[in-house]
Amino acid sequence: MTTLDTTEASGMIMNKTAEDAGTLAKAATAARAGHETKIAATNVSVFYGEKQALFDVSIDIPARQVMAFIGPSGCGKSTFLRCINRMNDTIDICSVTGTIEIDGANIYDPKIDPVLLRARVGMVFQKPNPFPKSIYDNIAYGPRIHGVAKNGSAMDQIVETSLSRAGLWNEVKDRLHEPGTGLSGGQQQRLCIARAIAVNPDVILMDEPCSALDPIATAKVEELIDELRAQYTIVIVTHSMQQAARVSQKAAFFHLGKLIEVDETEKMFTNPTDQRTQDYITGRFG
Repeated sequence: MTTLDTTEASGMIMNKTAEDAGTLAKAATAARAGHETKIAATNVSVFYGEKQALFDVSIDIPARQVMAFIGPSGCGKSTFLRCINRMNDTIDICSVTGTIEIDGANIYDPKIDPVLLRARVGMVFQKPNPFPKSIYDNIAYGPRIHGVAKNGSAMDQIVETSLSRAGLWNEVKDRLHEPGTGLSGGQQQRLCIARAIAVNPDVILMDEPCSALDPIATAKVEELIDELRAQYTIVIVTHSMQQAARVSQKAAFFHLGKLIEVDETEKMFTNPTDQRTQDYITGRFG
């Protein structure tokens, strides 16, 4: 991956209209209002070989809030989400231009270790993916490889605290050494969230975390997201307008690889500034 300065990145942007440039400027300003910025992205573009998937995305994501990325399939929202913890590094033909800063530090700086970055920026995927290990070892894995726990009792405390924060402790405390894959789908997803927070991240990324869950399990995960935002910055990709309205304070609408609009979720859903946002929210496309 390579990171270019703003001038170089801007030079690679294709078909950039003045209207979109104004929208992006408004988006960054809106995200800053009232809350400190945790994540700041400037002119981020993503290429898969010669194909450009993201165009000049600039957005500020506030600390200790839930930001929802919405938009039709293939619009670039998951691609941008994966940029925030450099998951795209694992794709050989993928390259990223522009900058993404967390607490003012450019995460694409060559000095940044992606492994340590991913401990700081946790990820929860669309389909629950517990390790083929016990419930206990699923949670202990991260703290163990990062040397977080000094002894067994400290590890026990991390496991209990993480499962408690994920609302799972009372359901599994008597079977910690049973396989995590034996849990229900909703429990597995909460186990994955507990695994992510076990290493004390600053940011939690969620890529459609409820798409494979039933309504009851979805409600539990959404309740958990609302509780966790007091301690973490959460960015969630969702196709559900109802879910975005329930769990997020800010929303960002992507379309055809471009960031169209960023605003307070309630305002975007009731009075969007861009006609494309209005058309998507009202179901005219997507």
